[in-house]
Amino acid sequence: MKKFLQEFKAFAMRGNVLDMAVGVVVGGAFNAIVTSLVNDIISPVIGLFFNTDFSDLAITVGDVSVAYGSFVTAVVNFLIVAFTLFVVIKTVNKANSLTHKPKAPAAPTEKECPYCFSKIPLKATRCPHCTSVLEAAAEANV
Repeated sequence: MKKFLQEFKAFAMRGNVLDMAVGVVVGGAFNAIVTSLVNDIISPVIGLFFNTDFSDLAITVGDVSVAYGSFVTAVVNFLIVAFTLFVVIKTVNKANSLTHKPKAPAAPTEKECPYCFSKIPLKATRCPHCTSVLEAAAEANV
């Protein structure tokens, strides 16, 4: 049982699990903000066009009420969340690209055999593919 608890502690304290937990908590708080924005600001403004509370819009068919206003509110919530996440991720990626300088390209480690055009190590003096002597080719090019 003690080993099981130690394994669980090691699992729960891994970086990815903690990052995910923080993301879920922040996501819940962000959801409350977006819901308030849609319900308290955007829906009433859209409702001005209908002269009614937008979230109360519904069609009654027989004894069943289809609350399409609530559905449209949920769609607007989703679009706001998706757009906000897009802007945040784009901003973070832009900030990362400004702080991280691109690495210089690595020095080449291979060259091309002038006879068979195979890739070979830079220090090679004979091609392992066609067995040509490479230093003689270098002297001939000079």
